[in-house]
Amino acid sequence: MINLAMLSCAHIHSKGYLNDIAKRENCRLVAIWDDVADRGKRYADEFKTEFVADLSAAIARKDVHGFVICAENTRHLPILKAAVPARKPIFCEKPFTTTAAEAAEAMKLIKKHGTIVHMGYGVPFGAKVRGVAKMLADGALGKVTHARFRNSHHAAYGRWFDSPDVAWFTDPVLAGGGALMDMGTHAVHALRTLLGPVDRVVASISNKSGVYTKVDDYGIALLAFRSGVIGTVEAAWVQTGGPGGLEITGSIGTVYQDPKLGLALVCPGKEPQPVPEADARPAQVGRLVAAIEGKLAREEIDADLVCSADAAAIMEACYESNRTGRWVDVPKM
Repeated sequence: MINLAMLSCAHIHSKGYLNDIAKRENCRLVAIWDDVADRGKRYADEFKTEFVADLSAAIARKDVHGFVICAENTRHLPILKAAVPARKPIFCEKPFTTTAAEAAEAMKLIKKHGTIVHMGYGVPFGAKVRGVAKMLADGALGKVTHARFRNSHHAAYGRWFDSPDVAWFTDPVLAGGGALMDMGTHAVHALRTLLGPVDRVVASISNKSGVYTKVDDYGIALLAFRSGVIGTVEAAWVQTGGPGGLEITGSIGTVYQDPKLGLALVCPGKEPQPVPEADARPAQVGRLVAAIEGKLAREEIDADLVCSADAAAIMEACYESNRTGRWVDVPKM
């Protein structure tokens, strides 16, 4: 039996991850720590586990095999600094951190202790996107020139963050940003994984709805990849419909989100065809379990961690670009 401990239930995905753990026959939730005691106790009661008031005590438990961190974005680093030295696998909700400097500090600590750490990203690990990665590796799209990824929903209009449990999403001190930080990080991480490092960005980020006005609810950014590809990332809490997802264009064909086929390949003069699937990789809770079981190569884990750290640096550069109105270089991690 794999014993897991949840470190903070602040994130809106916390309950989903707890349900995932509860459904796994080989997993058991043995403890929940939360700096908001009422929230932690409610989740502990619902999932019939122990609430631990002290973070150090939760991390020091000998019966725990791995941790899930679902804290506020800007509180990831302090919890990672407490948990990484225990050298037990960690699944930390995205983003890794909200600044490049904090990501670099976390990477240094992870390397020192040899701890397995992964983020709450899922896009690059699905069978279809893995198929896209294989097509890119095989040159099936030809010379790739541009790409885009829209990741959006209507959270602002739906007032998803009115609950005290998740109101921190609208506090820049705790969230580090709004919709672009929340939704755009998935798109940035996916494009970084598929297309390689990003050298420069320019972005426009703002609040369109007049709801949750302390943070942005819409952002769009151009990413200049080292390869010469130009990428567009769009993220919003004000998207009431329309297509989203991944699109990558090359000289031979384009991968895009077809309403009937899902991710599809279309070439000039030909009918769209579904992207052939490749072997999916575990993500989120499943990735933590696989890491504990020794079913993931260290090289795979570390390669994705670099992409997660790069995503933090790219996101920070986007917000700086919005403040300055200029292209901003992305620091090398």
